[in-house]
Amino acid sequence: MIRYMIIDDEPLAHELIKKYAADIPDLQLVKQCYQAIDALVYLEKHPVDLLFLDIQMPKLTGFQLLRTLPRMPRVIVVSAYQEYAMEGYELNVDDYLLKPYSFARFVQAVQKVRSQLSPEGNTVDPERLFLKTEKTYYQVQVEDICYVEAYGNFSKVHLDGRMVLHNEGISQLEKRLPGSRFMRVHKSYLVAVAAISAIEGNLIHLGKHRIPVGQKYRAALNALLS
Repeated sequence: MIRYMIIDDEPLAHELIKKYAADIPDLQLVKQCYQAIDALVYLEKHPVDLLFLDIQMPKLTGFQLLRTLPRMPRVIVVSAYQEYAMEGYELNVDDYLLKPYSFARFVQAVQKVRSQLSPEGNTVDPERLFLKTEKTYYQVQVEDICYVEAYGNFSKVHLDGRMVLHNEGISQLEKRLPGSRFMRVHKSYLVAVAAISAIEGNLIHLGKHRIPVGQKYRAALNALLS
């Protein structure tokens, strides 16, 4: 069963989603919110598999909501504004439904989400991300990321043989990367566990790179060693 939530300030948008979802047996509505700020409060305490999310809402936009979530569910954006599509994919949303949309297009989006969920309803780790520089979006494979380095309000994403200066802070990027594969080891560094070649005292070896371990993060690293 896929537990879904609707976040949209238009009542008619809620009704259409519920109407379409009623014809898909494994969709279960758990919450409706008409403001993103109300959804934020609910999501802090309740697990949800899928969000049907509008963008333009009072006080807090849909994308601002996504950037505050510590763990993002699968997301289908439902919007009348096509110009936000690229920003949505930068945030790793699953699909982007442009209003008005057909039942067939709705089913296609849900099928895409279903393919990303395990039988237990747990989210599968993303395999790729879009990283935005000043004017360009770069698609990268998650497995190619070696480590992330804080750079003011930006992040230096170090890949196999290259670096992308991403216009998002390290804490925000940490939320988008799978916690099972990446570990925060310092306020300025996030490393791929699979890329660690050795740990020597308070230094992590990632090939030729040496990453310091912050005292605050030592306990998590010790847990990995044990």
